Amino acid sequence: MSERIEKVCVIGAGVMGAGIAAQVANAGVPVLLLDIVRDPAHRNAVAEGAVAKMLKTDPAPFMSARAAKLVETGNIEDHLAKVAECDWIIEAVVERLDIKHDLYAKLETARRAGTALSSNTSTIPLDKLVEGRSDAFKRDFLITHFFNPPRYMRLLEIVTGSATDGDVAARVEAFADRAMGKTIVHAKDTPGFIANRIGTYWIQLGLNAAFDLGLTVEEADAVGGRPMGVPKTGIFGLVDLVGIDLMPHLQKSLTETLRKDDPYQAIARSHPLIERMIADGFTGRKGKGGFYRVNRDVGKRKETIDLATGEYRLPIKAGGLPASAAKGDLNALIGLKGKLGAFAWAVLGGTLAYAARLIPEAADSIVAVDDAMKLGYNWKFGPFELIDKIGAAKLADRLTADGQEVPELLRLAGDRSFYRIENGKRQYLGTDGKYHDVVRPEGVLRLEDVKLAGAPLLKNGSAALWDVGDGVACLEFTGKMNALDGDVMKLIGQAIPLVQKSYKALVVYNDGSNFSAGANLGLALFALNIAAWSEVDKLVAGGQKAYKALKYAPFPIVGAPAGMALGGGCEILLHCDAIQAHAELYMGLVECGVGLIPGWGGCGEMLQRWRDTPAMPKGPMPAVAKVFETVSTATVSKSAAQAKELLFLRPDDGITMNRDRLLNDAKAKALALVEGYQPPAPPEFKLPGESGHVGLNMAAQGFRKRGLATDYDMVVSDALAGVLTGGTADLVDTVSEADMLRLEREAFSKRVRDTRTIARIEHMLETGKPLRN
Repeated sequence: MSERIEKVCVIGAGVMGAGIAAQVANAGVPVLLLDIVRDPAHRNAVAEGAVAKMLKTDPAPFMSARAAKLVETGNIEDHLAKVAECDWIIEAVVERLDIKHDLYAKLETARRAGTALSSNTSTIPLDKLVEGRSDAFKRDFLITHFFNPPRYMRLLEIVTGSATDGDVAARVEAFADRAMGKTIVHAKDTPGFIANRIGTYWIQLGLNAAFDLGLTVEEADAVGGRPMGVPKTGIFGLVDLVGIDLMPHLQKSLTETLRKDDPYQAIARSHPLIERMIADGFTGRKGKGGFYRVNRDVGKRKETIDLATGEYRLPIKAGGLPASAAKGDLNALIGLKGKLGAFAWAVLGGTLAYAARLIPEAADSIVAVDDAMKLGYNWKFGPFELIDKIGAAKLADRLTADGQEVPELLRLAGDRSFYRIENGKRQYLGTDGKYHDVVRPEGVLRLEDVKLAGAPLLKNGSAALWDVGDGVACLEFTGKMNALDGDVMKLIGQAIPLVQKSYKALVVYNDGSNFSAGANLGLALFALNIAAWSEVDKLVAGGQKAYKALKYAPFPIVGAPAGMALGGGCEILLHCDAIQAHAELYMGLVECGVGLIPGWGGCGEMLQRWRDTPAMPKGPMPAVAKVFETVSTATVSKSAAQAKELLFLRPDDGITMNRDRLLNDAKAKALALVEGYQPPAPPEFKLPGESGHVGLNMAAQGFRKRGLATDYDMVVSDALAGVLTGGTADLVDTVSEADMLRLEREAFSKRVRDTRTIARIEHMLETGKPLRN
């Protein structure tokens, strides 16, 4: 039996099972996907159809088309013996115990002894699942509860039984963590585990309170969304997203399995309007619409259902909340007078009290509960972090005043917070009444922890430099969306001599969900509106100088992006010696979308990458054409794997599946480059000049004739073509890196002065979408 998981089998090719299989394939691991035979003439049709559907789904379950090729399809009748080739079998069939038991009986003989076997269930207790199975089967069995969609939801709840072999569970955990990118939360074998139990309670409270208090859908979501630190969808928007028809199933499961005295039993109820919506096919985004819908019969008009009449109407803007409440002051929110405050208290007070009751019933620590809700439901703060914002004592007093039971854990906390910082470490309050360090798994390094232990080496309004240990410094962007401006460039200039003097290497990283959205367009627009052209020109020149200083620094620099790395955020990564990227990387040079061209060295860096790739045909034009195609269309990778295909990442750049491990992996990569490090030599180019420029414009005209490019797109792409082909150079001339930077500056300067570019920037800032002018 291999100690490593080298092949996985997923049985059940429904939405969850297929998604789990796709994420295994995204990790570069072969996976066998099996399902029942529905059509005797096409025996593998169910599994094959699931893969075909995923290849068309957006957002995509697969990170690349190459990953899909790692999925082998089959059926349970003909191919169950193949599970003997696998090191982990994941059962994701329908939630019926008899069907699962029948499958397990077959797996008893088909699998190898010691092969890990898990169920994706969240409704059937583990002891019931393994009833009647052999001791060997029970030793290898556990529950692995993934969240949908498996590629994007980081939470994995793991439940082990009294007989589960610890080594088997550890092997599964290690693979799910490092290969599949999951954050493991250990749950107890209780109904709904952690996230769905609290999440379902929270949603039910919100639905009940909105109906009872006479709120509109818009009011409920305005109060119960961002002000509470939960997704902007709010409760009604979230139910539309996951499917309104799912709610009765969750309710039925919990009411049948929870104890009769559980608080959920008292609030579980159906609403006639919701029952009617389900019956009529209004099940949310996957159906005809939900609480919100787009009425395509009336010009794609956005509409909202009226909870009182059940009829759709035009959206009503929710009444404004006081600034303090809107910005997350929870005491201000639950203290509001009238129905909005009553709703906020009903939802928040009830949910937080319920979460406090579940320790230690559903989880051993508050950290597990908070992680489950942040990762499984995308809450910005976990329940106990929210309690700390209110104050445990204040929450207990309010519950008492309302005649509600105060959970023992709130009484235990008293006037204390559930979390505190002590000696540079974050600690949590345990059920023993003592504080304990929050311990990260081995290999997890977060910048937020580094910040607790010390002060920055350098800092200004837009960036900071930190010591992350072992002689490695970390450059962090700190502005909104980690946008880049003159302060970032200034700090880079200060950081290079400091790192050269006292450190071995530099990592460019931040804890944000997005590495950088690029240059600070708001600041640029202000300068453009007052015709401060010299300031804009200075920002472009300053960015070029800073990025080339990074490129030629006498120590290795590793970029560590996650999420969006756009425009200038992409360009700084192109200047690093290496990149260690999170698997979810959306990277691209998008300047053409706002009427500009890359101005911080991105054109030359991409030309060099494509020219030097072995598969690229020789000659001056192939690399130029490829970069023109990518940049003129503002192409953004949909994953790190795709970023490699686009050469935003080099073939030997690394990909980290688990976001929490990214900084540590990047640090290790940087240290590996230290010995014998030499900065790269400046590139030189042979570019096609005017003839190449004409050729690129002809290609762009083809897009224009097909309606894929606007008149101004043609102007912008012409400017880009002029840079990529070397301006007035021809094939006998050598175009230096400095020449490329000059061409970028000149083209950027001309385009930024065009009113059509200014209109694009304004539109992007207002709507977040490109203007097609």
